[in-house]
Amino acid sequence: MRRWQKFISSPAAIVSVALLVRLIYLVSFVHSQPPPAGNLYKVRHETGSIAASLAQGHGYSSPLIDPSGPTAWITPVYPYMLAASFKLFGTFSLTADTAMRFVNVLFSAFTSYAVFVLGRLLFGEVSGIVAGWLWAFLPYAVFFPVAWLWDTSLSALVLSAALWATYAIDNRSDRSAWCGFGVLWGFAALVNAAILSVLPGCFLFAAYRARQRTDSWWKLASMSALTFALTVSPWVIRNEIVFHGQVAFRSNFGLELWLGNNPQVPDSWSWWLHPSDNQEEREKFLRMGEIPYMQEKQREAWAFIKSHPSDEARFFFHRFFETWTGNKETFADLWSSGVFLIRANLIVNYALPLLTFAGLLFARRSSALLSLPLLNVIVMFPVVYYICHTTARYRHPIDPVMCLLAGHASVCIVRQVRERFSDPSPAMQRQPAGAD
Repeated sequence: MRRWQKFISSPAAIVSVALLVRLIYLVSFVHSQPPPAGNLYKVRHETGSIAASLAQGHGYSSPLIDPSGPTAWITPVYPYMLAASFKLFGTFSLTADTAMRFVNVLFSAFTSYAVFVLGRLLFGEVSGIVAGWLWAFLPYAVFFPVAWLWDTSLSALVLSAALWATYAIDNRSDRSAWCGFGVLWGFAALVNAAILSVLPGCFLFAAYRARQRTDSWWKLASMSALTFALTVSPWVIRNEIVFHGQVAFRSNFGLELWLGNNPQVPDSWSWWLHPSDNQEEREKFLRMGEIPYMQEKQREAWAFIKSHPSDEARFFFHRFFETWTGNKETFADLWSSGVFLIRANLIVNYALPLLTFAGLLFARRSSALLSLPLLNVIVMFPVVYYICHTTARYRHPIDPVMCLLAGHASVCIVRQVRERFSDPSPAMQRQPAGAD
């Protein structure tokens, strides 16, 4: 029993099991895929297209495979990583494809350690252990690193690390630590620009805590802000020059807004109108150019939003529901299928957000101040997806935080149940000795 308890509480065991589970799924996934035509394992959509352009020496360009000039469709870290795999093993080769999925698996497995450390720091050893194991076996955390060659798993890792640093820097007053804090958040923003939505809240929290500790807090905060700016500046300056001041981080907001807000949207978004899937839209994109195309889509989307308030309310509800449950259909419709795996996945999809919100309440009860960065992540990160469009993959970067809070809630609930059944009730305490 002691050996088993030692294994369960070991972060190395959590990471190892998480890695093993994902590797098993990776092997199954690779062997189940039929060889494609021409033996080219083409990565769909923008990431693969930009990576191929980089690997072939055409620069950071052409998000739809067809030559279309420089792009700022997505931030650069993951496309460059995928391009390196293409360069080493061949563009769209099976080896390059599998190697990058393996790297994603590593990102996801090591995220379990970040979840464990953050849980231990905030809520204690047991909550950290439970949260780490939740992430190790979370179905989406097993599925996405293998099935999607995208920044999804890396985003989950860097956001977890940046959130951990937000708390850990509370004990540091040296400039190097605060400079590293700014670099880490800058790198996270270059992995996934959506992470910028939670940066202000986390930075203000760290600065406020530093102010309580030292008079030189403003110097530390300023250095952190400066190193953040320096980290992202090459990308921002490149975009400002190439696109003549019309793009800072990403260019595609207009398209994403339009895909979720146009007359053809049924309830969440019109994925079939994406230029990657729609020939007419792709030709329009190539004809107009990236920036004019995005600007036109943004104008059309805002015009639709202003003229269709009731539809927008319905879209917002569907996107909110899908963000937190991962499902477009209702619980009853999916449960009525009778399929065990669907039902099991449905239970996980509903239990995780419910336990997350319960974890936030328990965290606030323990310390309202320390719970603020967690609340900031849960509230702020999905907002842009409520407005544009959403899938479970878009929410995945904050799934580690959800596992952290769900693990803490589970521990708190179990402790309260134990206390209730282990302590004699007041009525029993009042009974005289020998009473029935």
